[in-house]
Amino acid sequence: MSNLKDIKRNIKSVQNTQKTTRAMKLVSTAKLRKAEEAARKSRAYALKIDEVLSEIAYKISQYGSVVNESKFFEIKEEVEKVDIIFVTADKGLCGGFNIATIKKIRKMIEDFQAKKIKVRLRAVGKKGIEYFNFQGVDLLESYLHVSSSPNYEKAQGIIQDAINDFINGVTDKIILVHNGYKNMISQELRINQIVPIRPPEVKDTNSNSLMEFEPEDNNTQILDELLKKYFEYSMYYALIDSLAAEHSARMQAMDNATNNAKERVSQLNLAYNKARQQSITTELIEIISGVESMK
Repeated sequence: MSNLKDIKRNIKSVQNTQKTTRAMKLVSTAKLRKAEEAARKSRAYALKIDEVLSEIAYKISQYGSVVNESKFFEIKEEVEKVDIIFVTADKGLCGGFNIATIKKIRKMIEDFQAKKIKVRLRAVGKKGIEYFNFQGVDLLESYLHVSSSPNYEKAQGIIQDAINDFINGVTDKIILVHNGYKNMISQELRINQIVPIRPPEVKDTNSNSLMEFEPEDNNTQILDELLKKYFEYSMYYALIDSLAAEHSARMQAMDNATNNAKERVSQLNLAYNKARQQSITTELIEIISGVESMK
């Protein structure tokens, strides 16, 4: 009898968990629709401004000018220090979403250190911060409650700190890493070298130019404004894209958890029915044995 009570208690517990995971899936689905739309619109702008800067970098590399002296376009042969800005979630229960980013950061650190390059980490998101703190890895900057509610002002503050260090010669390169939204059921790691801005490796000379840019001195002010917008929006888009990916990962994780709970309830119901049948059979045998003994 005690075994039956234990199984029934387990069934009730798993059913409660199933209700929770189903509710969390519905919440993530609703949040995903909004975040997905924001990421889709932001991605178009982010890709276009990235193309424009890449085009400018190509023309500067071809023609050269005083603008070519800008640190933002200067590709150093020897890099001594790198800033890595990475984005994780503030919350868990989203499958391997956070660990995928963390593993990539660890691999990048190992690769850079093997080349005798110092790495500084700027962490956005509670999960990444907690992991590297637990591992005893020093974080240059930690930003909480940003990845869960991104806005342009927060993005400006994060990227500007890194850009200021680059301008002052403290670092030689800035890399932005986040787990981005691919579709409803999958995410992909995105690694973006913010500075120095690299020209495209392969240039299609037959394609139409995105813009007519002549690297002259009087274009410096325009270029500065464009660069500022590029830095800020790259960071802002990473936050939005990461949030959409987080919701999709959590929705999928909760869907899997709900299905697993459903399967577990079926297994427990089967075990309960078998135990109940065994209990009834045992009682019948005892009754029959008792009757036989009285004859």
